[in-house]
Order: sequence, then C-alpha cells, then structure tokens
Amino acid sequence: MFDQLDAILLARIQFAFTVSFHFIFPAFSIGLASYLAVLEGLWLKTGKPIYLDLFKYWLKIFAIAFAMGVVSGIVMSYQFGTNWSVFSDVAGPVIGPLMAYEVLTAFFLEAGFLGVMLFGMERVGRKLHFAATLMVAIGTFISAFWILSVNSWMHTPTGFEMGANGQYLPGDSWLEIIFNPSFPYRLVHTVLAAYLTTAFVVGGVGAWHLLKDRANLHARKMFSMAMWMAALVVPVQIFAGDMHGLNTLEYQPQKVMAMEGHYDSYPDGAPLYLFGIPNDEEQKLEYAFGIPKLSSLILKHDPDAPLAGLDTIPDNEQPPVAIVFWSFRIMIGIGFAMLGVGLWSLVARMRKRLYDWTWLHRSALAMAPSGFVAVIAGWITTEVGRQPYVIYNLMRTADAASPLDAPAVATSLLAFVAVYFAVFGAGVWYILHLMHKPPHAHETGVKRGDTGPIRTAGITPGPTQDPTDQTDQALVDIEHKEDL
Repeated sequence: MFDQLDAILLARIQFAFTVSFHFIFPAFSIGLASYLAVLEGLWLKTGKPIYLDLFKYWLKIFAIAFAMGVVSGIVMSYQFGTNWSVFSDVAGPVIGPLMAYEVLTAFFLEAGFLGVMLFGMERVGRKLHFAATLMVAIGTFISAFWILSVNSWMHTPTGFEMGANGQYLPGDSWLEIIFNPSFPYRLVHTVLAAYLTTAFVVGGVGAWHLLKDRANLHARKMFSMAMWMAALVVPVQIFAGDMHGLNTLEYQPQKVMAMEGHYDSYPDGAPLYLFGIPNDEEQKLEYAFGIPKLSSLILKHDPDAPLAGLDTIPDNEQPPVAIVFWSFRIMIGIGFAMLGVGLWSLVARMRKRLYDWTWLHRSALAMAPSGFVAVIAGWITTEVGRQPYVIYNLMRTADAASPLDAPAVATSLLAFVAVYFAVFGAGVWYILHLMHKPPHAHETGVKRGDTGPIRTAGITPGPTQDPTDQTDQALVDIEHKEDL
C-alpha cells in the first residue's frame, strides 16, 4: 500500500521524526548538566544542604534524559548509511571526521566521568566529584560544538575542494570547515536555547510544587534560580537570534524570504508580516497582516532599505514557504512569551511576591514545555528553509538519498514510530513521575544496586563470605604455608 508514496519524502519524514525525538533530550541535558554543576558548586562554596538536595533531585532526572539522548542519537548515524548513503559517500570526507571528533572528545569525556558523577558522591572526594560533574557539563557542550559544526557546514559550506570522484574533500585548513560562516551564530543560539529549555522545565517544576505548598524551600530555590535565568538570558537569546538572522540573510537569503513571507520584492522597505497564509502556487501571502517597513528596519536597520523577495528565486530553488513561515513564528512567539514570564518574575521579585503570585506560577507551569517546542520549531525553520538542498547550493536532497523503494522506507518508519513512542514514552512518563515528587531535605540521589553491575564477561564472583569466615580462612592459609 506504500507503492504510491515518495521514497525521498518518507526518508525525510523518518529523519525528521527521529531527530526531533533525539533533539529534545540533548536540549534538556546540555542545560541540566550545567545546572547541576552550578548547584554542586554553590553547595561546595556555601555549605548549604539545600543545594545538595536539589543536585540529587535533578541528578536522577538527568541520568534518564542523558541515557535516552544517547540511545536516540545512535539511530541517527545509521540513517546516514541506510537512507542517505549517497550523501554519506559524497560528503563523508568532510563530515565524517567532525562526527568522529564528537565521539572521541565529547562522548568519551561524558562516558568517562558520568559514572563518577552519578555514583561517586560517597566514594570520592568532594572536589573530585565536582570535577567529574564539570567534565560531564563540558562534554555536553563539546558535543554540541561538533554536531553544530557539521550542521552549519551543510548550510554554509566552506574550506572544501572537489575530488576527481565527485567527493567533497577537506581543503588546506580544517579551521575553515569547522568555523564556517554560520557556525558561531548557530552555536550560541542553540546552546542558549538549551539553557532556556532547562530553565523553564526547572521553573515549571518549581511552580508546580509552589502551587501545592508555598512553604517548600526547595521549590522556592529552584523557581527563583529558573526565573533569574529567564529574566537575564532571554534578552541575550533574542539578540543572538537577531544576529543569526542577519547572518542567514547574507548566506541563505531565500530562507529569510520564506521566513518573512516575502513573495514579492520591496524596493522601498519591506513590511513585517505577523500573520498570513502562504500560497506557493500563486506566489502570494493571502490574508496578510503586517507592519509596514518593519522587516527592513530589523534586517537592514533602515526602514526604507530594499529587500528582495522570492520573485527573484526560481520556483525549483524555493523552500516550502508555509512550513518555514509558521515554524518561525512559533519560535518567535514562544521567545517573547518567555521574555514576558521573565519580566513578570522580576516585577514579582522587586515586590517580594515571587513565591506568592499564583498566576505567575501557573504561567511558569504552562511554559514548562515551551523550550522543547521552540527548539523543534527552530530546527524545522533551519532545515526546511535550506531545501531543496542538503548541502546548500551544492547538493540537492533528491540526489542525496539511497536508491530505496518507498515500501522499505515506510516499513522502517512505522517501526521507528512504534518503538519510539513505546520506549521513550515510558522514559518521559518516568521523568514526569520523578518531577511530580516534591524536592525535600536529605534527597537520596541516584542509587547503586546492592549487587553492583551485571557482569557479562570475566570471572563470576562467588558468594559473599562473612568477615569472620574470611579471617578464619586466612589463618588456615598461613598455617598451611608454614607447614610447607
């Protein structure tokens, strides 16, 4: 029944589905790892047990989110070989080493210190444990560094040369590939998005428990820290997003045209359309409502500056405007909603009512998942806006796919949907179950099993002996050696 479907479209849907599931976990774990480092650092500096309690409370949640991020990320690399083998063959000499660096640096760093972070609080010194927490936090950032470098190169490819066999080969300098023109902006914008995603989850959890018990000191502390993050970082994120948009206008103008809904060119200043229904067939924005010349003011810092539209781009070079147009507005709308909550919390803080305003707490609770929606909407804007290319202006998406039939791709897509919703649905449910429990004094943190890790190789340990029996056996051994 899948014979009439497009194999390339199905492959794109499969990649979008799996990467969307994957993205929400690193977006959370990157910020949460840094938050845990801050909590442990404050505990070591002040000696206040409330920071240690919050560290242990969120450590359990981090362990599950990190594990699901790793598992969902493994699938992504396989799809390069199954559904996008042509792309892997052509671009492999450039993107392959970058992704290998992510494993050799970030993943090894995280894996090496994660066990100490999760189970070593009572087994190593405080400073060593804090160092392990810092290494895990740094590892999450390094992972984002390499992955975003790969993604940015696909948007703004530089530093390569064409091989005789049609492959993209590294040029004279890897730095030109790694630090391609869009990478610094995308890195800052994405990492700040991860921090804000975590801040609003923490703030939402704190608000939930404040609504049930305003006297909960642990909920007060986490809510206060999250609102500081929202109030201070959201304005920085808006500025970073604006800079990223200006960079996109320079290197990917048709993406910005689709984001703005500009089918026509505007020689005397372009309006900023707030709403409208894009119509690609007729090349117009129907029922448009906008503010005159504001788009030129934002993008060119001059209300009368001309802006080119999609009428200057061939039809087969244009991205799907409707998806880009609305996903961009969802991201922007959530960003300003975050700003509103952050400013609202500042007013409450100045009036010393941060823990008393019920509607602020309800709003923070409603905004708890907003960061996940915003990062997915931003990713859709970025990736769909690059179409019809997988490597911008160099390799079309249609030319990058594996020669697979639609039924084969559809079958694996349905399998992914079933498995992902079952496995990760259970994981998300358990995370929500942990968040539902109020934080309290003397949190236990992550518990290690009584029997230790399961041994899959090596010598199987024998039954545990009583210390007295061990001492008696040692005396027998000594007497036996003396007799010899």
